[in-house]
Amino acid sequence: METMHMFWNALTSENQLIMSIISIPCTFLEVYLYMQIFTTILKIETDKKKKLIFVVLYSIVALLNTYFGVMPFNTFINAIALPLFILIIFKTTILKAFLGEIITYFVVILISVSLLPLYTKTLNIATSATTTIPVYKLGFSLAFYSFLFFIYKFCKHFDINISDFDKIKGKNEIVLILNFIVGSLAIGFEYFILFNYIDYIPNFLVFMGLFILLVYFSLNILSLFRTKKLEATTQSLEEQKLVNQTLNTLHDNIRGFKHDFNNIVQAIGGYLSTNNIDGLKTYYKDLLEECQINNNLAVLNPELVNNPAIYSILADKLGKAEKDHIKLNYEVMTDLSNLNIKTYELTRILGILFDNALEAASKCDKKIVNVSFRADKNHRNRTLVIIQNTYTNKDVNVDRIFEKGYTSKTDGENHQNHGLGLWEVRKYLKKNTNLDLYTTKNDMFFTQQFEIYN
Repeated sequence: METMHMFWNALTSENQLIMSIISIPCTFLEVYLYMQIFTTILKIETDKKKKLIFVVLYSIVALLNTYFGVMPFNTFINAIALPLFILIIFKTTILKAFLGEIITYFVVILISVSLLPLYTKTLNIATSATTTIPVYKLGFSLAFYSFLFFIYKFCKHFDINISDFDKIKGKNEIVLILNFIVGSLAIGFEYFILFNYIDYIPNFLVFMGLFILLVYFSLNILSLFRTKKLEATTQSLEEQKLVNQTLNTLHDNIRGFKHDFNNIVQAIGGYLSTNNIDGLKTYYKDLLEECQINNNLAVLNPELVNNPAIYSILADKLGKAEKDHIKLNYEVMTDLSNLNIKTYELTRILGILFDNALEAASKCDKKIVNVSFRADKNHRNRTLVIIQNTYTNKDVNVDRIFEKGYTSKTDGENHQNHGLGLWEVRKYLKKNTNLDLYTTKNDMFFTQQFEIYN
């Protein structure tokens, strides 16, 4: 009985040792719940190993800052460490890492500011009791973690996510990151005030600070949605333009076939009227080869080639291959509808690679271009576009083809504008970290492997 009484006294009075013991598992649990929330909302692909590493490392940093850090610097160290760990461990983008931090700290402040006054007033205790007296710490932690778990389940059940925002590039990305840095500093300051001076500040000022932060981030989220909507509209217009170009190409081919049809029938009639069966056979063979080339264009399946930009490029290049009597073989072995690349960049890069392949193949005895769209078996988030072509210049230096002005052409033409295509491709590769291009060659084929990381 006496033991129970001593234990209860330890729980209901200031006891630094017990608080330290309680803080260790509480910190690990908090970090785990934070991680579950932001990985769910941001759709971060992860596994048990990465989750364990993140929870352990960030919990250790948080605990070290708690016991050895100096206020308010320990708060800002945590604010810096969180996005850094998200970036390194989960291998995500910088913007998504900052979004993970914003989500975490905003949830913390939202729950704390809402729950803490209610909890202390209901029990008629000082705010400091939640950080110094074990029993009040345990009660508040239980309520706090229950709210965290509820938010996690709510986001998961309703599939709440802002995963597409990490695809924003260029100046918009810089502006957003700066906004989130400012927001992170504001949140850190609010967090510091909340747990250190809340007893000395009127409640309405605390709630006013939360309200301002809520308005600030609401405006940022609204700006993100508007930016994504604008980009989607622009993308749709570009794709519609490509579809119209494709339809025009198909229409021109149909008109050409209709124009030639009478001539074909008359030619067949001429062979039959003269009983020239050998000539008819030869004519039929030539006509069949021509039809096979045309059939490549006719069998373009929009459901298979489910990317308007790629569909348009294939339609255009199949038409050019037909005119130059190049055998263009293509295969589509993956979904192309959601590639992480802007439409105009995709069309420009593939257009240059296709044009180079067709031009090189046109000078060969065997005029062949092979194109393959496939998913990388070793990397689930990578799409491969492999373009192979026959070529004549076996001495081409694959290490120099991206240099401005370098050309593999060996004819006597003016080379003033040669070598600009692949140099332009290199600019897009430097601009987008999720794009790669590898060049190889053998005795028969020159190969360009274009990689898109989603």
